[in-house]
Amino acid sequence: MLNNRLRRRLLQHVLLGVGSVVLTLIFMHLFPKRDFISRVSIGTAYPALFLTAAALLLGPLNVLWRKPNPVSFDLRRDLGIWVGIFALVHTAAGLNVHLRGRMWLYFVDPRHHLRRDAFGFGNYSGALAALVFALLLALSNDVSLRKLGVGRWKSLQRWAYASVVLTAAHAIAYQQIEKRVSPFQVVFYISFGIVLVFQIAGALKSRRISAEGRSPKPLTK
Repeated sequence: MLNNRLRRRLLQHVLLGVGSVVLTLIFMHLFPKRDFISRVSIGTAYPALFLTAAALLLGPLNVLWRKPNPVSFDLRRDLGIWVGIFALVHTAAGLNVHLRGRMWLYFVDPRHHLRRDAFGFGNYSGALAALVFALLLALSNDVSLRKLGVGRWKSLQRWAYASVVLTAAHAIAYQQIEKRVSPFQVVFYISFGIVLVFQIAGALKSRRISAEGRSPKPLTK
């Protein structure tokens, strides 16, 4: 029989997977004039964004609520797995949108010079983010945690923050390149704004808790 943890994780994966697919279909439906591969690229981008935001909110919320914040816990790891899956699907689809079959032109111009425009910047940042997401996806399991040890595993997992910065840079560039309409820009900026506010609040709260722990206790008679 399945133990409680495995049952809970299976349920989480089903809910996250189904919810992400539904969101993908919704966002694909919002761009009916695009061809199929373009709609897949856009449709998978927003679930990846929302999953990333959710994963990054869990740690600060635990700190703010003074709950235990372990090195790794299943919900955050499962969210990260689906972030990685949808980020990589988005990358694969996106590399076939503008220059069908000529993926190298996303990074170099027809004269084989590195692109230095907004299009190149968006593609470089997106490709680097995808590589980091692939690394994090490969680490999101108990075997990697045991083999690497807590310290090394956690240091590698901190690359998640770099992936978020790269993702934000990629998204901002493409919001401008594709002249995305205002509602979609609002969704993007609000999502990242919420994450930023809670990350700062969590860091300040964590520092305050640490300071309280170092403060000498008052003498009692």
